Amino acid sequence: MQLYSPIIIKFALGIICLIIQINIMGKGNLAPSSAMDQVQNYVLGGIIGGVIYNDSITVLQFVLVLIIWTLLVLILKFLKEHNRYIKVLVDGKPLTLIQDGQVKVNDCLKNGISANELMFKLRANGIYEIQDVKRAILEQNGQLTIIEFGGENIKYPIIVDGQSNFDVLELIKKDESWLEQEIIKQGYDRINDVYLGEYLSGELKLYGYQK
Repeated sequence: MQLYSPIIIKFALGIICLIIQINIMGKGNLAPSSAMDQVQNYVLGGIIGGVIYNDSITVLQFVLVLIIWTLLVLILKFLKEHNRYIKVLVDGKPLTLIQDGQVKVNDCLKNGISANELMFKLRANGIYEIQDVKRAILEQNGQLTIIEFGGENIKYPIIVDGQSNFDVLELIKKDESWLEQEIIKQGYDRINDVYLGEYLSGELKLYGYQK
């Protein structure tokens, strides 16, 4: 039993670290919504799996590695939430594959989207003709968000995590100055104060961090 004690301790510590990271990251690690979430899963799994059966690595060293990795994850999470450019650099950004009924072939090929896959994603959303699509956006997790012609069909968030969505602003023919004015009218000081903003049927609905 004494022989397996370090393995049991390391395994228990690994599970505790995994639980902590999952709760801190808001359950994102269980169902990755971006490439970075997937990388975090792989790295943490590699750390735990590679260290558990390695007798040359002590429990203390293992704890230090877990602490360092968790700190790196928290720092990266903080930077993504407070800097638009870092978020785009780490997670990437949604890409427009179809605009105003026209397929952006080069962007599709650049991201490995074949014509067959594109049509499959459209059919899965109940769309059978490309000319019906005002904009089709490839999300970071590989899902396709589709906006059909007609203002009432715009259901894509205009603000996400305190950051403006310029694609939607362009779609409704507005700019960030207009958005800032609308936010002030609803009692918020700036865009960063808004957790989520939706533009539905010409009306802006906001959900703030605090109000």
